[in-house]
Amino acid sequence: MTFQRHRINKRVINDLRKRTTLGIFFYLVVPYCIFFTDNYIERHLEFSLLSLGIFTAICFFRLVHLYISRKTPEKFESLNHQIFFSSVVLTALVWGLIAAYSLVQDGEQKAQLLMTICTAGFCSGGVISFMPERRLSILYNLLMLLPASAIILTKGDNFTLGAAMLLFSAYLVLISMRGNDEYWTALENEYLLEKKSEELRQASRIDVLTSLYNRRHFDELFHLTMGLCARRGTPITLIICDIDHFKNINDTFGHLAGDEYLKFISRYLQEVFRRETDVVGRYGGDEFVILVPDEDIHATRNLTERFRSKVASAVLTYNEAKIKATVSLGMVCCIPQAGQNPEVLIDKADTALYKAKDAGRNTIIVHGECQER
Repeated sequence: MTFQRHRINKRVINDLRKRTTLGIFFYLVVPYCIFFTDNYIERHLEFSLLSLGIFTAICFFRLVHLYISRKTPEKFESLNHQIFFSSVVLTALVWGLIAAYSLVQDGEQKAQLLMTICTAGFCSGGVISFMPERRLSILYNLLMLLPASAIILTKGDNFTLGAAMLLFSAYLVLISMRGNDEYWTALENEYLLEKKSEELRQASRIDVLTSLYNRRHFDELFHLTMGLCARRGTPITLIICDIDHFKNINDTFGHLAGDEYLKFISRYLQEVFRRETDVVGRYGGDEFVILVPDEDIHATRNLTERFRSKVASAVLTYNEAKIKATVSLGMVCCIPQAGQNPEVLIDKADTALYKAKDAGRNTIIVHGECQER
């Protein structure tokens, strides 16, 4: 996965929603505090009721949409994003126009002071809340402050306030840009940390050379699978595979060639034993183990024979040398009992493997038939 800063993914959208939910409740309360200050609503009844009605409706719509968007299917995610962004922009625009109109009314110093303070507070909080999406954060700030500063400067009664609002808006733009960079850097670091942690988890259970499970992780899966098969009353088959005369490959072609042949065999194992429930691991050296749950011994025996036959006919070309070998395999199958020690199966499969070696190699020996229920 390539980390793309410009892409607003689901994680970022969820962050934005969480950051802004609490602010909506303040949007619902603060306008009433302003318009009921010093009987302002009585002197400007029509403007106050219109402003309160529109702004309250927007806030309730945003709350309802936040609730509905959590319940809607994934296919509507893009539409929900658009509605969310549009509602935020509309909130800022409506408040900006309300603030612009109220700040140029004569004789309303108390309400205007509250409006100025609340507008600055909303801008500061909004810039922080919407910081994960730089464009939204900047647009929110501009729509909140520019209408008021423009009308104040145009009217000319309070040039200082208009200029201060412009400077404050410019400052918030810089904060938005810096905060956005810090947010995405932190998110990227989190992503890289998770990726590194996953790589470490993989490294702790994967054999580096063959990419199969290592012995430690195979043993953990063996215990777990034995328990599952015991509860279900289904068979489990363990196969131990050993490369015949592997030492000759190392001695003749070198250890690097031996490593390549181990990887060569591993690919065939993964190709044959490819069910999601099959477990293939490197047990050490040139020895491999395969765990096949919920399958009868005859079907597993056929798979094992297919693998043996493939290896017997396969040739690895390494540095112009032709490397050919065979494998011997020991198998054991049973319906495990609760609490049964997996080491018992390993001992039986190992015994069968040595019998295969004694029988001339390149063969499969089954320790015992699985008892059908």
